Amino acid sequence: MLDYRLLEALSAVIETGGFERAANRLYLTQSAVSQRIRQLEHRLGQPVLLRTTPPRATDLGRRLLNHLQQVRQLEHGLIDDTDSDSSMAVRLTVNADTMDTWLASALADCPLSERMDFDLVVEDQEIGLRRMKNGEVMACICAESQPVNGSLAIPLGLLRYRALASPAFIERHNLRRHRDALLHAPCLIFNHDDRLQHRFLKDLGLTEPGRTHRCPSSSGFMFMAQAGLGYGMMPELQVEEALADGHLIDIQPGYHLDVPLYWHYWQTESPAMAALRESVTRHARRILRPAD
Repeated sequence: MLDYRLLEALSAVIETGGFERAANRLYLTQSAVSQRIRQLEHRLGQPVLLRTTPPRATDLGRRLLNHLQQVRQLEHGLIDDTDSDSSMAVRLTVNADTMDTWLASALADCPLSERMDFDLVVEDQEIGLRRMKNGEVMACICAESQPVNGSLAIPLGLLRYRALASPAFIERHNLRRHRDALLHAPCLIFNHDDRLQHRFLKDLGLTEPGRTHRCPSSSGFMFMAQAGLGYGMMPELQVEEALADGHLIDIQPGYHLDVPLYWHYWQTESPAMAALRESVTRHARRILRPAD
């Protein structure tokens, strides 16, 4: 039979990225956390962690974390019914553009949000589901439609992106007159997982950008573009004002890229998480573009 104190230690190490931070979260010493992990591995007869920096779960460790997430859902269901004063930690994976545009209102509109302590983990929409697969989060918003084992996925809608830059940047790099100039002009990317700009160039029949600025901030990305430092794909929802006042304009008029978003959640869903899902879904379908 599993000892859930040991699983909580494993979860804390993975979620915080280290033994010392896990010890602080659990109000234990670092050696006590290490001992619990060793005890779990001894009982199971194989490792649950790779001692890298940060530590990573093994295949068995990921299965245990998935199991723990579903047990937490069941426990929250019991708390919902019996203890109205208790709060619950809700760890979600979201993409930065969703967080910076429409998600806050959706979370706040959930009737149980006052009892939720949100922990938002920012990942690119193309790869955010790996946190769900690793058992690190309770729900995920990403572009992947296929759910992981033990979870379900529902469509939220389309987030439309446009290839934008400042008028001065477009003029300086002759982007309207010479399409190939895009290969040499500075390109903005969110992080190494962000492939939207690459998809834009591919759609124009071009290869990958030759120069890049990496900016892991959705709002910072937009401000860098307005300042004339580079071009990039930006969500239409976020740049409406910048488009209206002419601070940003389309590099390729008429071009857009629609990214589908999905809400992934565990099948052992508590009433509180069901209420959150319904709020997020309702807001998304009002704000995002409908899928075909």
